[in-house]
Amino acid sequence: MFVRTKRFEMKPTVAVTDSDMECINFGIDLTSKKTPKPAVCKTVCKCFAITYEDYCRHTSLHGVQYLGEEKRPFKERIFWLSVFVVSIYCCANLILSAYTKWNETPVIVSFAERSTPVWNIPFPAVTICSETKRVLKTKGNNSFVNLYSQLSADMRASRVFQPPNITSIEMEEFRTLLHVCNTHSIQQEMPIIPGDNLDYYKLLERMLPPFDRYFFYCRWLSRFNECDKYFRPTLTEEGICYTFNGLRPTDIYRKDTYQYHHSVQNVSHSTWSLETGYDPASDVETYPARVLSAGARSGIFMTLQSFKQEVDYACRGPVQGFKVLLHAPDDVPQVSKQFVRIPMGREVLIAVKPNMITTSAGIAEYHPLRRQCFLSHERSLRFFKVYSESNCQLECLANFTLTKCGCVKFSMPRSLDMPVCSEDKIYCYNMAERELLVREFHRVRKLNSNSDMSRDLETACNCMPACTSLVYNTEISQANFDLHEMLAAEGDTEFLRDYPGSQMSRLSIYFKQNQFITSKRSELYGVTEFLANCGGIFGLFMGFSILSLVEMLYHFTLRFGVNLKQLFKVDS
Repeated sequence: MFVRTKRFEMKPTVAVTDSDMECINFGIDLTSKKTPKPAVCKTVCKCFAITYEDYCRHTSLHGVQYLGEEKRPFKERIFWLSVFVVSIYCCANLILSAYTKWNETPVIVSFAERSTPVWNIPFPAVTICSETKRVLKTKGNNSFVNLYSQLSADMRASRVFQPPNITSIEMEEFRTLLHVCNTHSIQQEMPIIPGDNLDYYKLLERMLPPFDRYFFYCRWLSRFNECDKYFRPTLTEEGICYTFNGLRPTDIYRKDTYQYHHSVQNVSHSTWSLETGYDPASDVETYPARVLSAGARSGIFMTLQSFKQEVDYACRGPVQGFKVLLHAPDDVPQVSKQFVRIPMGREVLIAVKPNMITTSAGIAEYHPLRRQCFLSHERSLRFFKVYSESNCQLECLANFTLTKCGCVKFSMPRSLDMPVCSEDKIYCYNMAERELLVREFHRVRKLNSNSDMSRDLETACNCMPACTSLVYNTEISQANFDLHEMLAAEGDTEFLRDYPGSQMSRLSIYFKQNQFITSKRSELYGVTEFLANCGGIFGLFMGFSILSLVEMLYHFTLRFGVNLKQLFKVDS
């Protein structure tokens, strides 16, 4: 029943050698340990030194091979290191100068490769203003000079201007003439003139002398015709003038402006633009018009007339006659800024020399502040469809006048709901124009004094030139035009009976040459030129190239890794 248990004795263990243990563990080294960190750092430094010496022996950079030679004396190494540092410093300075030039003046204006025929551009728009704003009234005491004298007296006495025995029409005409006569004499303390708001355009139109009496006859492209076939009325700061070959208001102004809605012409669309020119399929007869050659026969010729008894010297001063302005068809005429005076009894010949600046396709990639001009789609104006520097400045003046005076001058571009300045605001809008110029002057001077800021800032108006622009320069010659001597020689006595007091002048406008040299905005330094400039500087001072950079990257990345791997194998 009882089972006797066996007695087991513990026998001594057999000693196993390390070699036998390795066999038992199937080659697994259980006693291996990680390489200590000091050994790793030492290996990396040794690898870097080997790679550096190898790079110095094989690099194409000038002078670097002397820095890696072990047997090279220490003084010579210091010398070549100094030369290398000086070369890098010179390279950095020259490259910085090239970068500054590329960044600040990337665009250059130079002459185009080919000349341009005059039929590629429109004939200049011609705006003519007569100095006679209203036929002088000789009857009654309510002439402009008498009413203005009473206004000055009331101004000094701080009284309300209420002249006796004056009709409402005479008062409206006098109030309108205050805006177009010598407005510089208007002072700030103008007395209040009672009355409702006026439509100055209708009043100016009503006061104008008959058009056919002052524009006697015209000739365009050797065809005589009535002048009203070529000219249309234009509202300017000097009243209603007449423009030939300008774009219609519907092509210049936006739909929500007063000028667009006041246009009497039908809505039309011009196929010409300053940047693209005429449509290649367009015929000889175009809008705006162009000519096919130079010379007086291919220009416009007209006879202008005024009458001694109708001149009001109190309104426009002692210099009478006409003012003529030549401008691009898409510009709004501003006659008071620049004009040619046409005195009476003279024949004036105006030879036109176009000055056109075009744009290369490459500069469109630059920011407008860098190239210092606007493309047509980059600067949108509130009142105008077409951007030009003069249109932008006129819009800026209108906005500034509205802010300062609470109204705009009757001739300024405006929306339908903008108030028009009355007579008590004449001094205000005259001073607003001067204040805007002074403010722009101080702002530009401040920007120029800080060259770092001026590259990134713009003026308040932000009216840089258009990248493509067209200006008509003129050469003027004059001669006497003796109307009375000519009539006496011909025995004509009826003309002076039909036109008593007539004074005549003749005006001829034409291109001087068949072709002209245009200017072109193009890249001064593109990316390619900048890289080539940098490569030349590096090559001159150091013998550096793109392959030198690849060589450096190769040695200190791929080659360094291979050397480091081999050193770790040797250490293990």
